[in-house]
Order: sequence, then structure tokens, then C-alpha cells
Amino acid sequence: MTVVPITAAIVGASGYAGGELIRFIDAHPSMEIAFLGAHSKAGRPLSEVHPHLAGGDRELQAFDLSALVTADIVFLALPHGASSGPAMELAGSGTKIVDLGSDFRMDTPARYREAYQVDHPFPDQLGAWAYGIPELFRGSIVGADRVAAPGCYPTSAVLGLAPLVAAGLVEPTGIIVDSMSGVSGAGRGVSEGLMYGSIDESVKAYKVLRHRHQPEIERAIDVVSGQPTSVLFTPHLVPMQRGILSTIYASTTNGVTQADLVNALDSVYATSTFVRRIAEPPETRWVTGSNNALLSVHLDERTGTAVILSAIDNLVKGAAGQAVQCANLMLGFDEAAGLPTQGWMP
Repeated sequence: MTVVPITAAIVGASGYAGGELIRFIDAHPSMEIAFLGAHSKAGRPLSEVHPHLAGGDRELQAFDLSALVTADIVFLALPHGASSGPAMELAGSGTKIVDLGSDFRMDTPARYREAYQVDHPFPDQLGAWAYGIPELFRGSIVGADRVAAPGCYPTSAVLGLAPLVAAGLVEPTGIIVDSMSGVSGAGRGVSEGLMYGSIDESVKAYKVLRHRHQPEIERAIDVVSGQPTSVLFTPHLVPMQRGILSTIYASTTNGVTQADLVNALDSVYATSTFVRRIAEPPETRWVTGSNNALLSVHLDERTGTAVILSAIDNLVKGAAGQAVQCANLMLGFDEAAGLPTQGWMP
């Protein structure tokens, strides 16, 4: 008997995350691409924007609601603020949606305003979308119709932090997250601050005390731990193409040992396909190209501080890979279908 594949539409196919979505879905045993949308590149062949991908003669198309509603699942790989309109147009069509943008990640209108300094155009949708970190929110993702894929920085931070806060091993306040990202995290747009001459041989912090991912990190940990969390988050741009390394500092509660911290992570991720605790500090090159997250945890007994290190590929586990992982759970497929479980190095 012939099995009809699930059809997928990608809106925002010309971006970095869109290209990764194409790569993963083309490799998926039960999913095929039915529509590639790219507003500014509409009419061009795929080979012009993603020459590294096969099937370069496929044409990028303008937004077409009639084409999207016939797909089984739609991936919205659009900039902030651009997803909510198409998503609401698709609402009620029976098409499943994974939004890789930031429009539906927050759980309350107040938290959204804190992050973006504007009111959400559809405030009733905040909290209505499953939050897409499968290892921590699997129950709400399986079979869901709408999933908001997390930001790359929150993914790296929340995977390392949430099990420890939830277990009561670290204090939920006064947490410090320092994250370093490659330039692909800023997307494919051209700006002076992302040009070679601006980033080579330099590291810089940016959006200090005002990055929109700080409320998102707190939002996710609040849900997992069941208590309010406060995080001080500082992102850094480093001269590499892809990858995020987050170094997280949290004060431990009384009597916590190194074994307690290790056991808390292991109890959550022992059977995980993609998240793994290792003994040594992880490096970004160990996860590049894969949907993996590598974590390590270290207790400084002198200061009573847990140091958690988390490495992911920002375009894979931090974006397109995690989106496909969520789609697999939404559609009843094997969680790892189509996704790379091994990275590449050097």
C-alpha cells in the first residue's frame, strides 16, 4: 500500500532557518514540501538563494493562502511581528502551524509588552500555543495544532536551567545567563554591525538589560518550575557563523551537591534523543549541524554556585531542527525523523 506523505509549506524559505527547514524536510521519510514562500525572492529558483540544497529548480512563491490551507502543516519562518497575520488567516483551516518567529511565544499580554514594548494584535492567542521545547513541554506539543518554536537563546538557557529550578536545587532569582552566538542568529539581512569588518577579531555584548529573550527565558522556566523566576540575560556576538554557548550561574540551595545537580539533569534527559549531559564543558563545534544540545553542570562549593554550560546550533536546535522535532510530535511521527543526530567537526 502506498503511503501518502504529509505535505508541508514553508513561509520564509529564503532565510537561514528556511533553508534548514528545506534540508530537513527533504530528508524526512514521511513529509514532502508542497510550497516554498519567499516574499522578496518570489519568482526566483531555490538555487539562487540556497545553492547548497538539492532541487534547486523549485520556484519560490509569493504568499498564497489558498496554497497554505491545502498543506497538512505550515512552518512560518518569518521575522518578529510578521507571523501573527498569516497564522490567524490559517486559523480554523485544519492546517497545523509551527511558528519559528516570536509572535506567540509569550504566555500573557503583559509579558509580551515587556519583551516588545507594544501590545499584541491577538492577545487571546498568548498562552494558547504550545511552547516548543519537546524535552520539557512534550505533553502540550503531541497532537497540537499550533506550536510556537522558542528562540535560540531561550532554548540553550532553559534546557540547562529548568530541571535544576524545578527540583529546588538552585534559587529561582538572581540567575545570570551569559550567551555567545554566531552571526547567523541575526538572520540573513545585511547591516553594518554584521559585516565582516565589524565582527572579525572582536566580541561584543549587545542589547544589555533590554533583550527580548529575557522575558521568554523567565516565561519558560516559570511554567516548568511553577514559581516566578528572575534572570539577568546578556547576549554576545562572536565571530563565527553558527552556534550558541550559554554560561549560566545560579545560587544553589542549602546542602546541594554536585551529584544532586547531575542527577537532576540526568533524570530529565536520560532518554532524550537530542539533549545529553556530558562531564566536560561542551563546545559549539560539537553540535554544529545537528539537533543536539550538550549540557554540563559544575558546582563551585566555595561560593555555592552552580555553573551550567549549554551548547546548541542556533539554526538547528535553536530554530529549524526543533521546529521539525515539534512537527514530528504534532503529526505522530518518530521525534527524530528527518533530523541530524550527529554534528560535524572540525
